[in-house]
Amino acid sequence: MKRIWTMLLAMIAAIGAIGCGSNNTADENKVVIYSSVEEYRNEYIQKRLNEQFPEYNVVIEYMPSGNQVAKLLAEGKDSPCDIAYDIEYGYVAQLGDVLADLSDYDMSIYLDEVVDPGGYILPHVRNGGCIAINRKLLEEKNLAVPTSYADLLKPEYKGLVSMPNPKSSGTGYMFLKSLVNAWGEEEAFAYFDQLAENILQFTSSGSGPVNALVQGEAAIGLAMTAQTVTEINKGADLEILFFEEGSPYSVYGMGIVEGKQDRKCVQDVFRFFYTDLIKEDKQLYFPEQIYKDLTFEIENYPSDIKYADMSNNTNEEKERLLEKWNH
Repeated sequence: MKRIWTMLLAMIAAIGAIGCGSNNTADENKVVIYSSVEEYRNEYIQKRLNEQFPEYNVVIEYMPSGNQVAKLLAEGKDSPCDIAYDIEYGYVAQLGDVLADLSDYDMSIYLDEVVDPGGYILPHVRNGGCIAINRKLLEEKNLAVPTSYADLLKPEYKGLVSMPNPKSSGTGYMFLKSLVNAWGEEEAFAYFDQLAENILQFTSSGSGPVNALVQGEAAIGLAMTAQTVTEINKGADLEILFFEEGSPYSVYGMGIVEGKQDRKCVQDVFRFFYTDLIKEDKQLYFPEQIYKDLTFEIENYPSDIKYADMSNNTNEEKERLLEKWNH
């Protein structure tokens, strides 16, 4: 009898280990996603994952991108996180020991400039910037629409320009980095020193300039294209401009924490992002191109965008440039 009970207990333990492949048999079908996208996008992702995988307990934990990276570095391979979502590419090199190798995924479907050469992360969004304007406010003040970055230095725009602070906003930093690449470091920093005299406020977040435009506090904003389009489609009287240097941008991607890639539930959820969810996100919110042979359209979203040179966008370069920023 004792031998029979021993065999039964062994069978029960074996059955408990089947499924997602987690060592935690009490919650073997749980998938934890660290995500840094906006709340409305997380809500959509959660809804779709619940529909697609009712057998899995998918938990999305929101945190800003920089905080997510810091948390992953602190936790390492023992992190409760399975899938890291919305990691800015400048941080990827730091996470080489934390993220799993994704070279089995077909990278040839993506544009070359959005592919992580290390193979630790798959692109999911290109977040571009623009010059957004409140034309009505400019007309009320009898001011011309600017046509270049140099125009923004004109004294008549004093107090009417809004820009995110590069030290606290990835959007602000991508504008800084794009002009460093276009003009050289010395000229770019000299430009922002002059521009600061016309800045209404260096906002703490990338959404600040568009909010200031919508509220009529600023007439010109160094802004996120996607957010500007969202506000236009909600009825805001804003317009989108691009200057000669092109649209600055950041690329964000997703990865799997090393050691979690062998869990079936993680494989299933991650592949669903790869095959379906990223495309749905682009169709609904961020259509800027990352695929070679696939494009998306959203009402009022600019097409055929000329992008700025964003090369050498490493975390080390970012830290070095931000040490020089004094506004």
